[in-house]
Amino acid sequence: MVKRVTIIGAGSWGTALAVVAARAGHQVHLWARKAVVVESINRNHVNSDYLAGTALPPSVRATGDISGVLNDAELVILAAPSHATRGLLTDMLPALQSEMIIVSATKGIEIETGKRISEVVAEVVPEVTRPRFVCLSGPSFAREVVERHPTAVVAASEDPEAARIVQSDLSFESLRVYRNDDVIGTELGGSVKNVMAIAAGIVAGLGFGSNSIAALITRGLAEMTRLALREGAKLETLMGLAGLGDLVLTCTGTLSRNRFVGQELGKGRSLEEINSSMHEIAEGVKTTLAVKRLADRLGVEMPITNEVHAVLYEKRSARDAANELMTRPLKEENNR
Repeated sequence: MVKRVTIIGAGSWGTALAVVAARAGHQVHLWARKAVVVESINRNHVNSDYLAGTALPPSVRATGDISGVLNDAELVILAAPSHATRGLLTDMLPALQSEMIIVSATKGIEIETGKRISEVVAEVVPEVTRPRFVCLSGPSFAREVVERHPTAVVAASEDPEAARIVQSDLSFESLRVYRNDDVIGTELGGSVKNVMAIAAGIVAGLGFGSNSIAALITRGLAEMTRLALREGAKLETLMGLAGLGDLVLTCTGTLSRNRFVGQELGKGRSLEEINSSMHEIAEGVKTTLAVKRLADRLGVEMPITNEVHAVLYEKRSARDAANELMTRPLKEENNR
């Protein structure tokens, strides 16, 4: 069934989802903040800022009118950075309707509050007009998705029918969507893995090899799991696509922006220098603040997160952070 799909955010992932939805036959409208991007998409069928080498299907139309783009929308996909989500939702309020489904494709936590995107939606949008909520997450580099590399993601929702609709509407060709009912685990897995990817990049930037990366991923998974379980997530979610799958991809993939940031930090570059050289946002830089605050509030031990935070915001050297992790008191592996 052809749906009217609106995507809020014309970054790499929003653009990739627009391509997938259009290929599946849906009517796709993409909201972009920049007028030059809107014009580029409508006139030349390319996003001049992101995935510039990808031809967008002619059925993808762009606009800068955030209220108008929601008219008659059935699926509303949030694909903007987490720090911008609350403001965008506020702008969208007059046009949101309970008959819609909001699909969060944002992998992050609100910095100031430590809230997940589902919690932000529940706080901003009144219940009477609040659409059903689905979180879309999993191991998925945007460029590989548009190039039709086989990719598997997960749609998580407490509303089974909403999850089935998103699964059916977005599963097409090389993109396969699974579903679960664990929104908490899916959101936290997709967020915390970005912090671990920065750590993995630091390890690589310091010149350490596969042994070190494997240890980092494994202990990073333990941290993700501790935090998620404390918040009420299910263990199997963290062992699946939204947890382990996304963690492995982001910690090892050469397309990972978060891994790149960590790698450059490990080589001795400053965060300011790295950020100024990047065109796209590495979500993990800000997510580290949110995750540390959340872990501290809950009393959850997250030593890797603490060291990434120290490197990013406390001027600790990457070498000292690695040494700090290796000299921690010895313990049993499964000691939570």
